[in-house]
This record gives sequence, structure tokens and C-alpha cells, in this order.
Amino acid sequence: MREPRAIICARDSKHSEKESGVSMADRKQFFGEITTSPELVKALEESRHTVVTEDELREQRISFAFGNAPANARNTKDSVRQASEHIRLLP
Repeated sequence: MREPRAIICARDSKHSEKESGVSMADRKQFFGEITTSPELVKALEESRHTVVTEDELREQRISFAFGNAPANARNTKDSVRQASEHIRLLP
């Protein structure tokens, strides 16, 4: 029987940043005051009441699937689009 593996916290002093995969530079962005640009806030407010059509949602799903396909796959956006037309979800 296998022993359960311990979860190691990035702050554990026994392990280096290299072993944890988190460097101090990666975490510095979360220190201090977080500011949001007024342009971004305005764009978010304007888009809050935008209705997304079924066609737009479908294209977003296709783009997501294509973007997450393995890099060496021979998929094209059109092949993902065609495959999406034949997918059936089970109840």
C-alpha cells in the first residue's frame, strides 16, 4: 500500500523556491495596493448588460477547445468547429 503524499507549502523553509515552483518574483505582484485602470472599469460597466448570443457563446467554446488542444495536434479551428457539431451530451 502506498503512503499518502504530503502537500508541501511554498513557504516551507525546508524546500527551495526551485522545488516549490513558486519564486518570490511570482508572488510580489500580490503585495501592496491593487489599482484598476478607469478605462477597464468603464469597459466592464458598459459590458455588464451585454447579452451574449448563442452563436457568440458557441464560437467562444470552439476557441477555448482549439486553444487548449495539444500544440502538436493537427487540429484547425475549422476541424474543432466541425467536431463540435457532432457532440452529444448524455442526460
